[in-house]
Amino acid sequence: MRKLLLVCLAALLFTASLTAQSYTIQQYLNIKSAGAPTFSPDGKQMAYLTNTTGTSQVWIVDLPDATPRQITNYDDNVSFVRWLGDGSGLLFGKARGGDENTQFFSVKPDGSGVRELTNEPKVRHNFAEVSADGKKIYYSSNKRNRTFFDVYSMDIATGKEELLYQHDGNISISAVNAAGTKFVLFLDGIEKSLDNDLYLVDVKTKKKTLLTPHTDASEFGNVHFLADSIVYTTNDKREFQGLAQMRKKNASGDDWSEANREVSIIDDQKWDVGGVAMTDYPGVMAYTVNREGFSELYLRKIETGGKPLISTIDKKAVKVEIPAKGVIGGMTFSKDGRWLAFSFSSFENASDIWIYVLNSKKFARVTNSDRAGINASTFVQPELIKFKTFDGREIPAWYYKPRTNVMEGAQVPVIVSVHGGPEGQSRPGFNSLFQYYLSRGYAVLDPNVRGSTGYGKTYTHLDDVEKREDSVKDLAAAVEWLKTKGGADPKRIAVMGGSYGGYMTMAAITLYPDLWAAAVGTVAITNWETFLQNTSGYRRRQREVEYGRLDRDLEFLRRISPIRKIDRIKTPLFVISGLNDPRVPYTEGEQMVDALRKRGAIVEYKLYDDEGHGISKLKNRLDLYPKVADFLDKYMK
Repeated sequence: MRKLLLVCLAALLFTASLTAQSYTIQQYLNIKSAGAPTFSPDGKQMAYLTNTTGTSQVWIVDLPDATPRQITNYDDNVSFVRWLGDGSGLLFGKARGGDENTQFFSVKPDGSGVRELTNEPKVRHNFAEVSADGKKIYYSSNKRNRTFFDVYSMDIATGKEELLYQHDGNISISAVNAAGTKFVLFLDGIEKSLDNDLYLVDVKTKKKTLLTPHTDASEFGNVHFLADSIVYTTNDKREFQGLAQMRKKNASGDDWSEANREVSIIDDQKWDVGGVAMTDYPGVMAYTVNREGFSELYLRKIETGGKPLISTIDKKAVKVEIPAKGVIGGMTFSKDGRWLAFSFSSFENASDIWIYVLNSKKFARVTNSDRAGINASTFVQPELIKFKTFDGREIPAWYYKPRTNVMEGAQVPVIVSVHGGPEGQSRPGFNSLFQYYLSRGYAVLDPNVRGSTGYGKTYTHLDDVEKREDSVKDLAAAVEWLKTKGGADPKRIAVMGGSYGGYMTMAAITLYPDLWAAAVGTVAITNWETFLQNTSGYRRRQREVEYGRLDRDLEFLRRISPIRKIDRIKTPLFVISGLNDPRVPYTEGEQMVDALRKRGAIVEYKLYDDEGHGISKLKNRLDLYPKVADFLDKYMK
């Protein structure tokens, strides 16, 4: 009798926690965000992207505080926007239905005169830069061969393309010098994961000079030209991404050979340097450091042949105290170097655009995205926790505890959310779905299992190829921590994730079928063999160096594929796919669903024919996530 009363009390408490929430899922999904700022050359306007209309579109605001106005209005998301250097208009990119085959467009600042610069629906264009004079764009494209990328420039006025560099591999432009005579080429490694090289290419002669010879798997990026040197980030011969500067020993002439160059590390903190921005007349740079997931902002004077633009900044790095702890992205300077714009998000604020005024050292908020009537005080701040896993390592994770009416000491249902990548990192930015689940009485654990970035090179490579399932063991250790220290109800723990996180979800319910009450896999890899066979050609070799090669590791890939262990699945599963996904084809989800239905297992499936690698359009999110919430309630109450 006492046991029955306790069960009834627990049910009542859970029901109370659900009814206590005062906001709907439609409200949480309608919380807006803004990012990707770009200044007009005269600094009087800013263009940016915001999802106010349900998809990410271009908006413009007159600075400092005029009313924003919408410039584009498409059913599909705009992926980037840049102001042209002569102020005549903007450049933006857009794909169709999530297929990621981005096409380029130009538009006047009043929204008129939209012109297609590319119109090749089966070709992917990866934008790099606009020239300093605003007359050319630089990009890579797989138009010659869908498996490879070549580098191009285009005259915006005429639409004439010029092939700058041809290569049978995955390449892109990292930076172009102000004169347009040289560019730095980013070339992916083909034998190791998270490995690349930088090459300096002369536009006229096509001469290519290797800038970054190295032996172990290392990354180089965030490249910027200075008058007499190149600045970039690298983790070569170190655990974390440091800020480096490469100079010619003999500054005269054009000799960038290894014998005539030297590299110095400008900032070598024991955390990754993230984004880097530079003033138009290099003298000041801004960069972020990712410390335990939070962004730190630094400014630094750069010594060049010219006089630094802003003399108030010391030659050493100056840490800028930002208004709150959170995540910074998309940094860019105004042309005159007075303002630094960036996007900022935290647990209680979706991404919005801020400006830092360098001379006054003050911040100004440019956008104030709508919260759909939800009081920010209801949002839950995560706690950074660390749990020990099978080999004694500590795994970092963000733990969100619900604020609903739960009796002290009562066990709570928990959702374990696994990020994609695996070269990615869960950070303490805003997540509207997390906050919704929290309002319904769920706790959320957001781990950075081995293979995640942000914790050093060694940690990132702990899941390579044959070590793949070690990362799934970390999820089992997470459940043990939740049961012993996290206050979780052992019978009400769910796992969910998208892309590689979707694979982790599928692997978790096959390797540890007794741990999970429910599972949700979005655009999930279920069969490594068919995934690598059917993913876009330009991605296959890039992914094989991380996961294993079909011509060498086929038996291993088959052995670790969740589809091969489908008979172990006991967990109710919700599978979500996008028909136009170029990364993880929708057939990955369908083969799992078909096999489970033949077994009579509990499985739900949702396929969106106008989405790609993830569900991004508001109308589809409003359709999908109430179903997911009902699914979780059904098997987690």
